Amino acid sequence: MKTNFSIVPKIVIKNPLIALNTATSFLMKNKSMMVDYHLHNGKTNELSLMYFRLTPLCNLRCLMCGQRGDKGVLKGSFAVEESKKVLPFEAYKKLVDEVAPKKPTVYLWGGEPFLYPDLFPLVRYMIDSGLVVSVNTNGTLLEKNAERVVAERWHSIFVSLDGFEEVNDRIRGTGSYKRVVEGFKAINREKKRQGTHLPYMGIVTTVSNLNYLYIGELAEAAREFGLAWHIFNLGTYTNRTIIENHRKFMKEKLDTDIKCIEGFETGYNEGIDGQRLYEILTHIHSMDTGYPIITVPALKPDKINIYYGDLETPVRTRCPIPWSQVNIDYNGDVHFCADYPDYVIGNITEDNFFSIFNGEKAIRFRKALKETPNGMFPGCIRCYQNMLFGKKIRGF
Repeated sequence: MKTNFSIVPKIVIKNPLIALNTATSFLMKNKSMMVDYHLHNGKTNELSLMYFRLTPLCNLRCLMCGQRGDKGVLKGSFAVEESKKVLPFEAYKKLVDEVAPKKPTVYLWGGEPFLYPDLFPLVRYMIDSGLVVSVNTNGTLLEKNAERVVAERWHSIFVSLDGFEEVNDRIRGTGSYKRVVEGFKAINREKKRQGTHLPYMGIVTTVSNLNYLYIGELAEAAREFGLAWHIFNLGTYTNRTIIENHRKFMKEKLDTDIKCIEGFETGYNEGIDGQRLYEILTHIHSMDTGYPIITVPALKPDKINIYYGDLETPVRTRCPIPWSQVNIDYNGDVHFCADYPDYVIGNITEDNFFSIFNGEKAIRFRKALKETPNGMFPGCIRCYQNMLFGKKIRGF
């Protein structure tokens, strides 16, 4: 399997806008860890990436999802009640105006972002404010929105797809694969009709014991989708020991009760043959797709079994997220961890953003993280953000 650095030239050629923006974000992240991390006593001057979870609602029930899946913590009547707290477009405008001079990359997700009623005016306002915007969607609502998405020149779309036809539908719901494919076709038709290369489109595939033997079939089929990238996410997994250690740590150090990490104790990591998965991924990386294949995290072949079978062994350390990134929840809460939003540092309806971002609770979080032996909390050990941005451990 190639390291992800090896596909950088292909990203630059295929997606120059995304490549430039990604490079800028990584430079800001690196600067924050070299300077702000060491010198600014829990504060930071960098803001490279902002995640917006726009809604708790979703039209799918993907089995491994930490929100709506088997062990998900955001479903049923609770999700319905939470949806009443969703902020309108007007509430986000002030925030966009505040952060626009920093030029952070913006990543919109959910739930399913197309279920957020003000999605189009929000994306339009962000783009008009000079921000590069990516939308993560399950893709099932792309077809009916394709004309407007292309007309408004969205920058990029990340589509979740976990297998070819039957495999995907067992995980994500009957008919979901065909609806995604029709969405890709509709976007590509509109791009041709309207004479534009935007939006760039890519797939994110979450690897689990439900699909790992079959992801090669998806990679083959995806060649016809007009993609700009295909990401294979090895998945966020945890176990009871990690959860209890994280619960104890968060209560003792940050006076916070946790619940969100429970959604990732799914068992879908169990029984994966690391050598076989490595062989499959190696074949996928060798394919002449014309677009980059990215694995997160990229691991050596003998370490994949550790990733799935020994969840308490870290493969990345020193989480950099709080020094250059932030998450905005559907109710306005601000937090650093996308999947574990238990520790809230403020709310954008109650205070201006930068007072929150470098406020007392934010500083406390950064200092607690910095003081840990590996620069991460117990629950961070397979967190997707840390797998993507954390420090690679020698030998992995």
